[in-house]
Amino acid sequence: MKTIIIGGVAGGASAAARLRRLDENQEIIILERGEYISFANCGLPYYIGGEIKEKSALTLQTPESFMARFNVEVRILNEALEINTERKTVTVKDLRSETVYEESYDRLILSPGAKPILPDIPGINSDRVFTLRSIPDTLKIKNYIDKNSPRTAVVVGGGYIGAEMAENLKNAGIDVTIAELSDHLIAPLDFDMAADVHRYMIDNGIKLELNNGLKAVKETENGLTVSLDRGEISADMLIMSVGVRPESELAKKAGITVNDRGSIVTDRSMRTNIKDIYAVGDAVQVRNFITKEFTFTPLAGPANKQGRIAADNISGLSSGYSGTQGSAILKLFDMTVATTGLNEKSALACGIEYDKTYIYSASHATYYPGASNMSIKALWDKNSLRLIGAQIVGFDGVDKRMDVIAAAIRLGAKVTQLTELELCYAPPFGSAKDPVNMLGFVAENVVTGKVKQF
Repeated sequence: MKTIIIGGVAGGASAAARLRRLDENQEIIILERGEYISFANCGLPYYIGGEIKEKSALTLQTPESFMARFNVEVRILNEALEINTERKTVTVKDLRSETVYEESYDRLILSPGAKPILPDIPGINSDRVFTLRSIPDTLKIKNYIDKNSPRTAVVVGGGYIGAEMAENLKNAGIDVTIAELSDHLIAPLDFDMAADVHRYMIDNGIKLELNNGLKAVKETENGLTVSLDRGEISADMLIMSVGVRPESELAKKAGITVNDRGSIVTDRSMRTNIKDIYAVGDAVQVRNFITKEFTFTPLAGPANKQGRIAADNISGLSSGYSGTQGSAILKLFDMTVATTGLNEKSALACGIEYDKTYIYSASHATYYPGASNMSIKALWDKNSLRLIGAQIVGFDGVDKRMDVIAAAIRLGAKVTQLTELELCYAPPFGSAKDPVNMLGFVAENVVTGKVKQF
């Protein structure tokens, strides 16, 4: 059997590795139109900011290492142009030689990913305007900084990548402004939790323009004039970070079903509507784990899991994707921001009758040096008491608390069951009543009527 995988990085590379582990004999080919087959795209901002020193650290696998380790043929700079679903062939262009050829398949996995959104506004194609999605994007930004020593930058979009870029540009010695169309940074946070982030970013020298979208970009003799809904900003460079859209043109042209947003539609086994064609990763429509509604959530963790599931089903194993709950974490200077599940906006939109509570607990025993408080917000369904979401803003220990809560949500726990969790304790690491336990205690008091909230 012969499986062709279009696109590498998270989903495609994971599928290839899993396929080989399940079958020593089948032929596996990865077609990647870029120069890199598997790279740490979540680490790209940190190379620009200098936290990651060597470019080689961003490259997780090379065609040579993939062949040596997995016996998988990787063809970089080979772009899939067309899929013939009747003849089961892919038309491919070798971008180095400009030659076009056909490759047959028994099974096909699409892992094309997503591309940055560039609004159709004046000046958006300036050489001083950048996006960040790949290693070439990263090198382009880094080379521009090294060559031109920009003093000012505007980041348009205050999501995860936008906020990380702002931090790393600041660490590179650049004066940074974030322009965000909504009223707060980090969309999965509610405004009340984002307020802590705003204050901290301002304290670290990041200027914020909230409720202020981008209208136009104009090149000047000295740089750029960035026109917003309210006012103008002069800058030497601009980073566009307003989101991504699925790269599904190839699939759509082949008759594969996509939704209104352009995401490829699959079943739980990652099968498309075309026999023997699967799709994984950022280009795929997923179900929200909690609401069961279809959504678009481009994250590396789900992409890796989907690649494994597609490989399982190709190999005759029954495996299904149960949905994405959107667990994510962000470093901003010394602050950590983490979210999972629903926020209030999404819970309201789904018509869920929910309650919420906040706690402000120390990261470890307060008598042991270095403890710092974290803000934790939890949402639960009023009727079932099932946990549906959480947000944490703090410094030390945020990640492990959110991982515990994310696991509890995945396993269907009630908020009151957090009181029962027996978590590791020693003074340098936590408290005898861990913040996760405290969250359960406070919620239990609310649920049982011992405490009323206003």
